[in-house]
Amino acid sequence: MTDVPLLSLLVFLPLAGAGLLWLLPARAARFATAATMLATLAAASAAMVAFDPAGPRFQLVERAPWIASLNVHYLLGVDGLSVLFPPATALLFLGALVASWNLVRAAPRLHYSLLLLLQCATLGIFCALDLVLFFVFWEATLVPLYFLLGRWGAVAGSARAAARYFLIMLAGGVPLLLAFVLLAASQPAPTFDFMALAAVPLPRATQYAFLLLCLLGFGVKVPLVPLHTWLPQFALAAPGSLTALLVGLKLGAYGLVRFAIPLAPDAAQDLHWLLAGLGTLTLLYGAVGILAQSNLRVGLAYASICHVGLAVLGLAAFTASGVQGAVSLLLSFSVATGGAFLLLEFLRQRTGSTDIHSLGGAAKTMPLLASGFLICGLAGVGMPGTSSFPGEFMLILAALRSHTGAGMAALFGLAIAAGGFLALYRKAFLGPVKRREVAEAEDLRPREWAVLVILVFLVGAIGLYPGPWLEIVRPAAEAWAAGLAR
Repeated sequence: MTDVPLLSLLVFLPLAGAGLLWLLPARAARFATAATMLATLAAASAAMVAFDPAGPRFQLVERAPWIASLNVHYLLGVDGLSVLFPPATALLFLGALVASWNLVRAAPRLHYSLLLLLQCATLGIFCALDLVLFFVFWEATLVPLYFLLGRWGAVAGSARAAARYFLIMLAGGVPLLLAFVLLAASQPAPTFDFMALAAVPLPRATQYAFLLLCLLGFGVKVPLVPLHTWLPQFALAAPGSLTALLVGLKLGAYGLVRFAIPLAPDAAQDLHWLLAGLGTLTLLYGAVGILAQSNLRVGLAYASICHVGLAVLGLAAFTASGVQGAVSLLLSFSVATGGAFLLLEFLRQRTGSTDIHSLGGAAKTMPLLASGFLICGLAGVGMPGTSSFPGEFMLILAALRSHTGAGMAALFGLAIAAGGFLALYRKAFLGPVKRREVAEAEDLRPREWAVLVILVFLVGAIGLYPGPWLEIVRPAAEAWAAGLAR
């Protein structure tokens, strides 16, 4: 263990906060949750500052025996591909807390405890370097999500949507666990240490089995078409704050970047056509799906499907710029898409709906909210000067160089997605005011103002000056690509 177990502190601060809530009065729960999340953000920022891009690839490593008989370790560490995700996660959870600040009246301690447990598990996913530990954190996200959606959902069918999500994700965990066990069993001395596994070439047959199982397990969470069907229903049934967390933090795509491709490099390159095809299909399907939607939340869900397809397509190039662009785009999801869902939650609280037929003219009574949603939406579709553009630009270049036809199809799909978003925005926010709820709605309150200011600042700062963030990712991206070429 390191002298200062910074990553352990980061991961388990939310868990400690969740336990503390039950010692406090219910009315103090949200303030204690806010304090815990601020402390977690500080720890995540400290880890980012302590990370040296020019140093060893994996840093802040903490190791201790956990299940000695199975050679399973408590192993945490970060590299350039993961070190930026904990601060983004902590910031998005704070935004989700603000979005639900006055809405949780029933069992507030239970609600906020579940939210902190979800944050603990999510941070663990980004920091775990032992496959068993990663899988424990991966599965641990399901329980709080199930109860948060089932009890505090936005529509009458939330309980059914929660059960469906839980069962689909539980089923997706089966091939993932099988892949990890298969990988460990293929070693002379079975191990689940990612760094040790990545250093030893695996038999090609084992790589094929591992990669295909990971595509099933991670593909459900990405989500890749045709494993995407749960997301539109989740976006409609869940509060916007919860959807922001699920859509803004692309855990499945991170799993592909961290484990699936590096541990099966030969199989991944042999099956480049499968990765590129799934990415292109997902991109085009998501783009066309936006055109058929009348609800802003579902439309954004399809937009996220479209753009995560671009990330998978870019990864299939197996280049440093491709993985650098993919990580950059996944980080932008936290700011752009996650922020857009937070603003839609503010809109739903005021008007009772996010359906375009129930809105119209919302920009006249809520100009700040409308402006913020437009900025986040344009960032989500890759507008130059916004946070998603650097990543999308690198991904498109990587795709055009490695799979020219798929890259051209991606450009076409991204144009459709942008047009679909603008059409939804025009119908929802522009034109005459038709409903009394819209006419009487108030604009953003001070704490919501703070969320908007932070979102706009990050969207603009990352988009206009992406160099510092890309330089953090670049050495690890180069090592990732070199590992595939060995």
